[in-house]
Amino acid sequence: MTTKKDTSIAEVRGRIDRIDSEIVALLRERLRSAKEIGRLKAKDDKPKWDPHRERQVLERIKKDNEGEFPEESLVSLFHEIITTCRLSQKQVEVAYLGPEATFSHLAGVKYFGQTATFRPIETIEDIFIEVERGRVEYGIVPVENSIEGAVTPTLDAFMKYPVKICGEELLKISHHLLNQTGRLEDIKQVASHPQPLAQCREWLKKNLPGVPLHAVFSTAVASQMAAKDPSVAAIASSLAVKTYRLETVVRGIEDYGGNTTRFLLIGQHSPSASGRDKTSLLVGLLDRPGALNETLSILAERRINLTRVESRPVKGGMAWTYLFFIDMLGHIEDENIREACDRLKESSSFFAWLGSYPQSQEVGS
Repeated sequence: MTTKKDTSIAEVRGRIDRIDSEIVALLRERLRSAKEIGRLKAKDDKPKWDPHRERQVLERIKKDNEGEFPEESLVSLFHEIITTCRLSQKQVEVAYLGPEATFSHLAGVKYFGQTATFRPIETIEDIFIEVERGRVEYGIVPVENSIEGAVTPTLDAFMKYPVKICGEELLKISHHLLNQTGRLEDIKQVASHPQPLAQCREWLKKNLPGVPLHAVFSTAVASQMAAKDPSVAAIASSLAVKTYRLETVVRGIEDYGGNTTRFLLIGQHSPSASGRDKTSLLVGLLDRPGALNETLSILAERRINLTRVESRPVKGGMAWTYLFFIDMLGHIEDENIREACDRLKESSSFFAWLGSYPQSQEVGS
């Protein structure tokens, strides 16, 4: 017997089905429109990626929402839609520090969505080489961590290879305990990269006392071990669950919160201004008193906000010779940034503009 309640649920479900069909139809129409834009851009020889336009779309979507749909989820959904439509104009291949399901892979998926082609690469330097030689269009590399500090292989690679920074992504690093069954009692060994093992040491000591820890090359290698052996658990990213068909035993076992890694997208060209950008420079100081103060004064006089200054020794050069990596708010197309760069070229022993690019919009887990 059909009750009034059942009929009501059926009616609402029917309405949801109709809405879903409308959404699919509109997505198909949006995709066709994006492909048409791609053809028009190709005809006029315009770049496929317009970060300013993408930022405008997301801001408009948030305004139209009026706070009803959860904003973080809404932005994530439309980011995937926008990226899928953009990639329909031209498929891109992205190199990342592999193997599959590393945090670098997760950052690439977060930036480009699921529809890009991802290629695992063994070292950070090799990612730079692949991009410089045009074998992939983009690479994504870690540059700094909120707990561990700078990722020095990335900084050193910028000193060797003339690539440009095209974007950035901030990724919240959350370590999950994974195995085949999802049961804590089945774990006889825990494997992971040395950093996750160190960052989860107290949790492991409290919850898995006496269980041996095995350090391996990457979290992905640990996940592969867990996929083969039911007695092994891996500490890895959420992407490893799907990639290696594992179950989550416990989420977020890191000892300290707030662990975030900043990734940089590298390519051949930086994008145009989006209205909310960063610029990165590589600067060498002249060997004279007050050289660093002079550099900082050039930026301060133009009210340029610095977000990071990092020094690295010049390998193969004179002892105690350093280059400074400088991140600042603004785009090279902005008058104050352009003027500052012109002055730094004149007053520095070395100057390289590494790129101007859209700021990351949010930290994602």
